[in-house]
Amino acid sequence: MSSTYEALTVDVADHIAQVTLIGPGKGNAMGPAFWAELPVVFADLDADPDVRAIVLTGSGRNFTYGLDLAAMGGTLAGVMGGDGATAKPRADFHKHLKSMQQSITAVADCRTPTIAAVHGWCIGGGVDLISAVDIRYASADAKFSVREVKLAIVADVGTLARLPMILNDGHMRELALTGKDIDAARAEKIGLVNDVYADAEATLAAARATAAEIAANPPLTVQGIKDVLDEQRTDAVAASLRYVAAWNSAFLPSKDLTEGITAMFEKRPPEFTGE
Repeated sequence: MSSTYEALTVDVADHIAQVTLIGPGKGNAMGPAFWAELPVVFADLDADPDVRAIVLTGSGRNFTYGLDLAAMGGTLAGVMGGDGATAKPRADFHKHLKSMQQSITAVADCRTPTIAAVHGWCIGGGVDLISAVDIRYASADAKFSVREVKLAIVADVGTLARLPMILNDGHMRELALTGKDIDAARAEKIGLVNDVYADAEATLAAARATAAEIAANPPLTVQGIKDVLDEQRTDAVAASLRYVAAWNSAFLPSKDLTEGITAMFEKRPPEFTGE
């Protein structure tokens, strides 16, 4: 069985669902369709008793470039505009941000185990996404970046809530505060990914093999294990997401935000002033 959406494809066979990011933005960038379709797809898979494991991957040369800023410009426009200091645009932004958070949370809350197979770039929102899965594999060419800081944005849809439960504090802070790129070898060393494979094909094959191992186990017991493990972090994640949504709704509008986004599109180093 296969289904195609605008931003995703879903293929189900032998109790394994493969969810593939397909864009439509360059590098599978996360535009409006992604944020709308992701929770629908994972809710449907969660409700399907025939699906016992889910593999998440990207089409083409990259996993994802992260948030599609060109397509999602309207989300920031209200708080960046001339009336951005008033309550209404900030309240609208807060509502939209909470909806985006819920899209990633739909992956984390799915009772079915999830495995990410990452190749090429995994930037910004891509790290939010893989932070929400259970197991992460990477190809040797994979590169990861919590890049929001370079745009004068506090990462707000899951990375800062979930990644501290995956990485130790020093590694987490280094990634978030620098926005640096790290390769697959470094990602494996710090525990961001479980294993590294030669190429995208081998990475996907490994993810599917692990999915098959999981699918062969008693499904209710597997769900129980995931539920018990998730219970240890549910409250902390929810509190962190609430806090960052309020923080960004209050403090995101800035000259530095405009400069960061402008510099990105102009492909030049930004000049931040702290304003």
